[in-house]
Amino acid sequence: MSDQFKNFLSQLSETNATLDYFTDFDKVKSNVSKIAIKLNQLNYLIGKTDIKAAVNELYEENPKAFEVLDILVAVRKKDKKKTFNREGKIVLVESYFHSVDRIVEFIEDTGLAELFRNKEIKNLVDYVFGVEVGLDSNTRKNRGGDNMVKAVSLFFDKAKIFYKKEVSNTEFPEISSLGVDVKRFDFVIKTKKKTYLIETNFFNSSGSKLNETARSYSDLAPKINKYETYEFVWITDGQGWLSAKNKLEEAYNTIPSMYNLATLKKFIEKIKSENVISE
Repeated sequence: MSDQFKNFLSQLSETNATLDYFTDFDKVKSNVSKIAIKLNQLNYLIGKTDIKAAVNELYEENPKAFEVLDILVAVRKKDKKKTFNREGKIVLVESYFHSVDRIVEFIEDTGLAELFRNKEIKNLVDYVFGVEVGLDSNTRKNRGGDNMVKAVSLFFDKAKIFYKKEVSNTEFPEISSLGVDVKRFDFVIKTKKKTYLIETNFFNSSGSKLNETARSYSDLAPKINKYETYEFVWITDGQGWLSAKNKLEEAYNTIPSMYNLATLKKFIEKIKSENVISE
């Protein structure tokens, strides 16, 4: 392991998270808004001691109101969750919402009935807002890549570097070595010397995706760099790489332009010296 690569590893960041990474409130609000009317109708159950009678009254008024009961126990329909029912059969959670008896069974057996009777939930719209915040935390991992793009954008913006985002390789027909597959680059920056095709990512944790990514970009870089006026750039970070440092080192030795957030300033200095083209 070269000293240069050891230094690269030592600079890997613990996080690229900004405060807006933790919860996507726009998404939470949108999800709640879609079912708010039904949730308000289910509020009728709060404070009722006879849950079956209350369910029966509401079911006669609007049976569709019960279609959103699953979110009250943090389950989404698209997940197709299954459970054992009282008869010992495995059924879909959503199968409970089509008859009064099954609805009552669901409410009683999940523990919702006691919450309703004791008014421990005051308003189901507010309650589900909290549930959605909790469920959204499960998607943070997917936001890591988006956050890396945002972080790199901030570096470029601060340096007043002109760039384009989400650019397809079809805009560069002269690069025929990529074959028929369409590749979308996170950033493209043009200077008077070269066009830089840039990919970014961030890995907090270990997994097979790291090896796959390193292998993929090690294969991609030479196909682009064979063209004198083009260069592939990989900006990656995150201490997840410590679990795949051998593959990362292979990529580091294959891809001439590879940076992390700590060394990104070197790339910025380089392209500035080549005079970035604004379009």
